[in-house]
Amino acid sequence: MSSPDHILIVDDDRDIRTLLADYLEKQGLRCTTAADGREMRAALDAHRIDLIVLDIMMPGEDGLTLCRNLRASDGPNADTPVLMLTARGEDMDRIIGLEMGADDYLPKPFVPRELYARARAILRRARALPPNLATPASAPARELAFANWRLDTVARHLIDADGTIVALSGAEYRMLNVFLSHPQRVLSRDQLMEFTQGREADVFDRSIDLLVSRLRQRLNDNAREPAIIKTVRNEGYVLACDVVPGGAAK
Repeated sequence: MSSPDHILIVDDDRDIRTLLADYLEKQGLRCTTAADGREMRAALDAHRIDLIVLDIMMPGEDGLTLCRNLRASDGPNADTPVLMLTARGEDMDRIIGLEMGADDYLPKPFVPRELYARARAILRRARALPPNLATPASAPARELAFANWRLDTVARHLIDADGTIVALSGAEYRMLNVFLSHPQRVLSRDQLMEFTQGREADVFDRSIDLLVSRLRQRLNDNAREPAIIKTVRNEGYVLACDVVPGGAAK
């Protein structure tokens, strides 16, 4: 029997930490709590954490700083999924959090049941590969070649034509994986939101556009005239190149 997923709750409010930990443990999850960045780092060193629930508004090192530093590190926790807690209506915090590498966000106030649903969706996505990328265990397609790039689906990073490794956040990796599993096909923002974040987009949600922008930067794809991930006006985005599993793209 597999062990339960381990959630790290980082919030300076003791009542919120206790409430969330009690609720999530009743749902069969394992929880560790931390009041600040120091306790968060200690918990990450001591345990294998599957998901971090991270509040933005904390004294000292805030959640944005902690998320950015986590993603910039080269340690084993650099790709650990992050669910960011934001103040309701603070769209800029939400946008910056996604830019820093958060996988999803949840505005306060919220009910624990919604956080649990978001957490389970993130955990499922973190473990899933698109079905059409699945290969027999005897012949795994570790690399997917496209344009002048390769995506390593085990190490979850990009490799350019010169062999230079380009790190990806968890959200960036999942977004690119979706594009690579649907080459030459227009994907709407709603579809991309569902594939990558497991929820419906609202009219003010810019997370998909931000992720596409970040991927273009990683791929050195000209934002004004992109050649790899193109914008289809009023429809969405399309990966405008072929994808070759384990080979060189044409």
